[in-house]
Amino acid sequence: MVDVATTPVPGSGERVAARRSRSLEDRLLALPPAVLGLAGTLIFLLVWELVPALGIIPAKYLPPPSEVLPVFARNLTYVEFWAAVWDTLQGWGLGLAFASAVAVVAGLVIGGSTLLRRLTASTIEFLRPIPSVALIPLAVLLFGVDLESKLLLVVYASFWQVLIQVLYGVADVDPVARNTARSFGMGYLARVRHVVWPTVLPYLMTGLRLGASVALILAVTSELVINNPGLGREIALAQSSGSYAPMYALVLATGLIGVAINTVFRAIERRVLAWHPSVRAEVAR
Repeated sequence: MVDVATTPVPGSGERVAARRSRSLEDRLLALPPAVLGLAGTLIFLLVWELVPALGIIPAKYLPPPSEVLPVFARNLTYVEFWAAVWDTLQGWGLGLAFASAVAVVAGLVIGGSTLLRRLTASTIEFLRPIPSVALIPLAVLLFGVDLESKLLLVVYASFWQVLIQVLYGVADVDPVARNTARSFGMGYLARVRHVVWPTVLPYLMTGLRLGASVALILAVTSELVINNPGLGREIALAQSSGSYAPMYALVLATGLIGVAINTVFRAIERRVLAWHPSVRAEVAR
């Protein structure tokens, strides 16, 4: 006779394991985000250390972090390193500022007119997908290896990120609010200030954050390819001389700059959009 009380129910083991797994995940999710982020970084460094140690990639071409991190720390004490960082950030900042200013004005003007929107739609859709690196020959012909060639690539790449977001924002303006403003006799600038701008602002902040990342990529790319002064040129010089640990230390520096830029823009976004429901919900979590 079968003892029903002690006979395992088919599938019960999997359900128990699933409950244990979910409880472990819940306990991990209860940890502070900074702790989880640190754990993820340590796992990444461990994998990086193991890849050359196991011979998956020769250590000559991928030095382990135990070799790269000391070089990175030494770089922080060199004036030449900080000069290269400044050159990269200078091209990034000037290009992003100019592109953002032009894109905001163009987006408000084009987005506010149905005729202009239809006239420019095909041109924007044609120009926007062109990779900025395709303009490198033109940049070299026009400006050589001067700062202007880097700015041309940075401006072109980040301009579209901001412009498209501003156009989305203008298109999202409530038509009832727009018509009500017109019926109250508000002028164009007043409507932009009080009706259009509050709707556009969240889109603009997203565009600026995306544009900032793309601008950094193009700044380093121009330094790598055109030989503009900056971290990209230092990476190319280290690679050509076979100094792979210093090369990865510089790559690590560019990655950390990207993280810092994204963090700063996220903080600005939270402050500027503190009134917006999406930011308030994010802060509440």
